[in-house]
Order: sequence, then structure tokens, then C-alpha cells
Amino acid sequence: MTKDTKPFLVLQLRPETEASDNEFDAIVRKSGLQPAAFDRRRLEQAPLPDDFSLDDYAGVIVGGGPGCVSDPPEAKSPLEKRIEETVLSLMPEVTARDFPFLGCCYGIGILAHHLGAPVSKERYSEPVSVTTARLEEDAAGDPLLAGVPQSFDAFVGHKEAVQALPQGCAHLLSSSDCPFQMIRHGENVYATQFHPEADGDVFELRINIYRDRGYFEPEEAGALIAAAHKGDPQHSARILRNFVSRYG
Repeated sequence: MTKDTKPFLVLQLRPETEASDNEFDAIVRKSGLQPAAFDRRRLEQAPLPDDFSLDDYAGVIVGGGPGCVSDPPEAKSPLEKRIEETVLSLMPEVTARDFPFLGCCYGIGILAHHLGAPVSKERYSEPVSVTTARLEEDAAGDPLLAGVPQSFDAFVGHKEAVQALPQGCAHLLSSSDCPFQMIRHGENVYATQFHPEADGDVFELRINIYRDRGYFEPEEAGALIAAAHKGDPQHSARILRNFVSRYG
């Protein structure tokens, strides 16, 4: 990164250090950039500084986490509330400025909630698995999907999902169990339900860490790990590389 190049802000929400470190390492590897190209912020450790400004960054990447936007306030811990409020506080400026943003898994719930679309556990949850994502009509010509085939493997695992396309959004990707796998607001604000940074090794670690968090029955962990290692991560990772290439 040159002296005048702005870094990408990576906001992380995972309270488990091993999972957080692994997620950041995966983002770095799959992006094709060096760690110095990113400003990593673990929101469970500290809030954003008082002098925070989007102008200091090339774009924002929000990772996943165990929290759910749709959970009632009384079900959220003080830490979960603070993390959620921090990310949501950025969204008015991000969407108003059409600032480069890529929200992964938790990020699609944040974006949809900010835009007034329903996010809930009513429909479209997916177990920890590798699903097939498919391009929708709106995907034609989208720069983040350049080089991505009509269908590809996507690594998923989520209890809540967007229930209807948010107003002003393009519908880019779907899967058989979840219609909203990737959306775009404006020209530069993106969110995915799947994890573009993930692969079999990443999911093996997360399965072992979150095996008692209600994503799946604990006795299914071995089979889920084996299935994750059969997934092909190259095309979903291209979306992450296209994002940093376009905005970096």
C-alpha cells in the first residue's frame, strides 16, 4: 500500500478471538491484498474512535457474527447491542453517500434493517452448509460479479434472513432455500448472505466454535465439516477480490 492509498476498514463482530483472527486472515487471503491494506477493528473490544470518518477509508467490509438483528432487545446482551448500534450508526452515511460497503452475512441483515425491509427467522434460514448461489437478472454487468459463473458454491449458515427485497436494491444472487443471497443498494453498497471469505478450513473452525450456538445439532458437526471441505470457494472469493480491486 502506497502512502496515499486508503485502507479498507474491516469491522469484526465475533467475540471469540480464534474465530475473529481466522476471519480476518481469510479476508486478507481471499482479497489478494496484504494485511497493511486493512484497518481491522474488533468491535467487541472497543467502539469506533470519536474522530472516526469514512473519508479515511477506501471502503468498509463487515464480517459475520453470532448476533441476530431480528432478536428482541431483551434477548441481546449489552455487548451485542453495542456492536449492532455501532454498525447501524454507519448505515445512514454509507447509503446516503453510496459509500463502498460489503456486508457479509450479518451485514445483509444490517443493511436491510436500515432500509426498512423485514429481517426475521420466519423463512429462509439455512443450516451451516455449502449451497448453490445463482445469478439473478440484476446481476448482469455488475462489476463485483465479473468472472463469476451463473451458479457457484456459497458457504452459508444463518438463523435469520431478509424476507423481502429492500426498497432501492438490486437483486443479484439467490439460492434454492434463500432468495436473497446478495443485494446492492445504489451502485456501491453491497451485502451477501453467504460468506465470501469462507472455505472448508474456515468453516471447520467455525463449526467447532459454534457447535452449541443453535446453528445445527452438535452431533452433526463431523458430517458438516466433511461437506464443507467438498465446497469450491473460488468463485465466492472472487466477489471479495473484485470489491477490493474496484475500490482500492
